[in-house]
Amino acid sequence: MKYSYEFKEDSFGDIGLVLPREISVFSDFIENISTEEQVDEYIGYIDAVLKRVHEDFEIALNEIIVFIKKDKTTVENPFLIDEPNRNTIETEEFKELLIMWRSKIPEIFKY
Repeated sequence: MKYSYEFKEDSFGDIGLVLPREISVFSDFIENISTEEQVDEYIGYIDAVLKRVHEDFEIALNEIIVFIKKDKTTVENPFLIDEPNRNTIETEEFKELLIMWRSKIPEIFKY
C-alpha cells in the first residue's frame, strides 16, 4: 500500500478510515460501504476496467462519485465546502483500499 491509513474511533464509537489529506475524499466514499458484498461488487467493476472489459466505470454512492479508469481513479464529494473535494489515486491503490476496508467490515458494522 503506497498510502498510509489508520482506523480511528470517533466520539460516538464509530470507526472511520483516516487517509492522508491528498486522498482524504476517498474515505468519504469508502466509509459508506457497509457490506462485504458491496465491496466485492465494486472490486468487480475495477477488475473489469483493469482487464479492459470497460474503458471506464462510474459509481455513485450517497452522492459521492467515483470515476474509475485503468490507471487512475478519481473521487468527488460535491458536499464538501473546503478543499479538496476531489482526489485522484492509482486504480490499483483504490482497489487495495477497498480490500483493506472489506477486511474491517465485520468489526465496523456488527449486525
